[in-house]
Amino acid sequence: MTDFRETLRGIVAMLLCCLFFLVNDTIVKAVADDLPVGEVLFIRSLIATAVVFVAVWRMGLLPSVLPQTSRFVVTRSICEGFATVVYLSGLVHLPIANASAISQGAPLAITAAGALVLGEFVGWRRWMSVVVGFCGILIIVRPGPDGFNSWALLPLLSVAFVTVRELSTRFIAPATNSAVVTLVTQVMVTVACGLLSATEVWQAMTAMQFGLIVVAGLSCIFGVQFSIDAMRHGDISLVAQFRYSTIPFAIVLGWIIWGDVPDLLTLVGIAVVVGSGIYIFYRERVRHQTLASRAEPGV
Repeated sequence: MTDFRETLRGIVAMLLCCLFFLVNDTIVKAVADDLPVGEVLFIRSLIATAVVFVAVWRMGLLPSVLPQTSRFVVTRSICEGFATVVYLSGLVHLPIANASAISQGAPLAITAAGALVLGEFVGWRRWMSVVVGFCGILIIVRPGPDGFNSWALLPLLSVAFVTVRELSTRFIAPATNSAVVTLVTQVMVTVACGLLSATEVWQAMTAMQFGLIVVAGLSCIFGVQFSIDAMRHGDISLVAQFRYSTIPFAIVLGWIIWGDVPDLLTLVGIAVVVGSGIYIFYRERVRHQTLASRAEPGV
């Protein structure tokens, strides 16, 4: 188990990560109401990449970028690029609370992937929580003739990319600088967004729209950086629980900006997904505490 200060650092990083990503999502969704989403994402990503490049250069880390770019860094970055494109493409057609809730299926998928791919031990309680959590996502998505929005499949697809991204992050060498990972990630995201924008007809944007995209780009940078820090500091099973802080904020923002109010079924689905995720993290923490107590001398 890590000490309290490390865990607190991870929790703060996760809260800030959620805040900055939500700011980014809100701006992209608002601006993409009037502009092609690929255009918005590509310009935002160019801005973010330029800022990160300057920061890495000023830190004197440019010579170490290639040596530290392992296959796990590349895999993580590619998955981040595809996850960004498919999630935000779906977000512009969905209430922000719904898209955010569907994306919270990632911890459930990561738990399942950890057992199936990495051979990690997952007890029956956590398996049941994974199943229940995905039932909650189905309640939100509602695959059927009534209440189904096909755009909801894109945030669901992004969960798969995020799962591979997080599994890859676990294999990144501890000595790898987070700023290097952020730079490589932003380059890959820019490439993915550029491919999407190449399929669209670009439109002229106003100064206000460009300014908002700049803010989104900066928010994205901070979100990525804090996401990496959150996964590399503290008790992950506890830190990860705070990713759900996104949902209440998304509900409030969706209501204030677009007048979106989740219906009863959506709220039930959100509660099921969040409850399942929190229970999984709780069981993971109990397991680590049990293993730690058995490892103590005289136990």
